[in-house]
Amino acid sequence: MVGTVQATGAAPDETFEEHRGTLFAVAYRMLGSAADSEDAVQDAWLRWSAADRSDVRDPRGYLVRITTNIAVDRLRSARARRETYVGPWLPEPMLTSPDVADDTELAESVSMALLVVLETLSPLERAVFVLKEAFGYPYAEIAAALDRTEESVRQLGTRARRHVAARRPRFEAEAAERRAATDRFLDAVLGGDVNRLMEILAPDVTMWTDGGGKVRAAVRPIVGAAKVARFIGAVAGAPYSGVDPADMRMRRTDVNGRPGLVIDGPDRTISTVTVEFDEQGRVYAIHMVANPDKLGAVAEGRELAVERP
Repeated sequence: MVGTVQATGAAPDETFEEHRGTLFAVAYRMLGSAADSEDAVQDAWLRWSAADRSDVRDPRGYLVRITTNIAVDRLRSARARRETYVGPWLPEPMLTSPDVADDTELAESVSMALLVVLETLSPLERAVFVLKEAFGYPYAEIAAALDRTEESVRQLGTRARRHVAARRPRFEAEAAERRAATDRFLDAVLGGDVNRLMEILAPDVTMWTDGGGKVRAAVRPIVGAAKVARFIGAVAGAPYSGVDPADMRMRRTDVNGRPGLVIDGPDRTISTVTVEFDEQGRVYAIHMVANPDKLGAVAEGRELAVERP
């Protein structure tokens, strides 16, 4: 259970390390930041190491409860900081293994598009949604974890699901279709084929570019195929973040459960790009993260461990 504790024969650090990946996965879905998630997990370790574990019956559940509440507190304080953020705020990207992309439900749970939608939920709504939809916890255990009544938690879950459903597409392509569509988009971008790019973009496509005020990026979302194509063409054909196009290396890899693009310079990662498709296979959303403060995990090659409940 999420909030019950039990004695175990394992040393505290061994027990904690066994569940570290799960705790990071919970925190990352809550916070959208690898750095903040690491801090939350570290805080959870400090609380775990100081706790009386004599009657802990379910270490994983107990640790998830601690981490969730730490993440809720951190999310509340982060909201104020993000209100002054320069330009669109996007989650910190992370690499994922190809088998994650092959599992549609699992890939969706860490997709950039879903994490963006989760930003619009209240911290408690987000906690309920993550624990219920991503990790399969029953409402009774979530209520215990958040120190709320089960009825109130069910209401939070219902509001969160409706909110997410209203902002996420009903169409979800299979992994093979998504990979093929992504390849068509990337081929057009890398080949500088504006006409082909216009064919691939949905008329109302929206592109979010997160530079955090530190590198060149649009301070508002770019809407419309022609405007998006012009922006992509301008970025692809000129030096960016002090790096000449000839010195850039572009690699296709999986980012947040989606086939994506990582752009590297000689000494650093410059940006990541992920896309979302409609039922016609056209790109309707593009997320580009170029804020150097958010590219550490990708630059290190760190892979997000994604697991089923």
